[in-house]
Amino acid sequence: MSIPETVPTAGRSRARANGWAKSILRFLVIIVTTYLGLLAVTFFIGRVIPIDPVLAVLGDRAPAHVVERTRELMGFNKPLYEQFYIYVRDALTGNFGTSVLTTNPVMSDIRRVFPATLELATLGTIIGSLIGVPLGVLAAVKRGSIADQIVRVVGLVGYSVPIFWLALLSLLFFYAKLRWVAYPGRIDIVYEYSFTPITGLYLLDSLWQGQWDVFRDVFRHIILPAGLLGYFSLAYISRMTRSFMLNELGQEYIVAARAKGLSETRIIWGHALRNAAVPLVTVIALSYAGLLEGSVLTETVFAWPGLGLYITNSLQNADMNAVLGGTIVIGSVFIAINILSDLLYRTLDPRTRAR
Repeated sequence: MSIPETVPTAGRSRARANGWAKSILRFLVIIVTTYLGLLAVTFFIGRVIPIDPVLAVLGDRAPAHVVERTRELMGFNKPLYEQFYIYVRDALTGNFGTSVLTTNPVMSDIRRVFPATLELATLGTIIGSLIGVPLGVLAAVKRGSIADQIVRVVGLVGYSVPIFWLALLSLLFFYAKLRWVAYPGRIDIVYEYSFTPITGLYLLDSLWQGQWDVFRDVFRHIILPAGLLGYFSLAYISRMTRSFMLNELGQEYIVAARAKGLSETRIIWGHALRNAAVPLVTVIALSYAGLLEGSVLTETVFAWPGLGLYITNSLQNADMNAVLGGTIVIGSVFIAINILSDLLYRTLDPRTRAR
């Protein structure tokens, strides 16, 4: 009788269940610790910056007794640890206070503006992935050639050129000169009050409602800022794809596949890229998260009414509730995307499940 047969089935099942329980517990500890760290950072940033949140609400000329009473009502007279507890409790329930700028609950404002950022970043990631992955594969297959050098230069420019400068040049060329795209903003004022969004994603909503004129207008507004974000995403994705593909093309199974007479197309796209896709999922996910949190300058230049522009306007008006609330939401999305990419990584690569 072989050794595996001597181990009872119940024992193996119990060991597997314990392993899964430990993995899930470790996973939850990491999530909780990361999120608490995010809340701690935003809390102390809000306390050390030279802006008094009470004066931001009342103004500089408010009477002293009103200031003290408001400070008491807002809880700023309590010990720091108690303030942090209240801050964490409110954040976990989605209560980030009231925006000084809009006088609305911060979470209500975020629900209104976040779909615009989500749509912009999603389209940018799709553009970056659809172009960046083939370019990275081409650069790896043609290593050292002119094509490889061009792809690397394109990536280098994407890393080096400030996005606000490129955005201004793009507006000057594609809008002011060629009139290929619409002016800054998300939708033409003609459709702004006649179009009723459902999800807040204007492209999907206009398609769902069959309003093709609205879809064309929204597309003409979004294509340039999404294209710019896609270009910066492309620079990162193509570089990492090239690196992963070079590593895979040097493996022994590629030599064996060529020795068996498999076509180069099947070897590259069916074997090498398939294995390189496992770490590439994490790269694309991180790129997507980066666009969600790093589109502030793009939204500002293109007057895109998303979360980045909302945080920028709030910061300029000392609206710290809105700034910190937006920061927490972006950080939470970043954490969620990292968790999702880790789960996809484990799904695509069975070897990581045993770790």
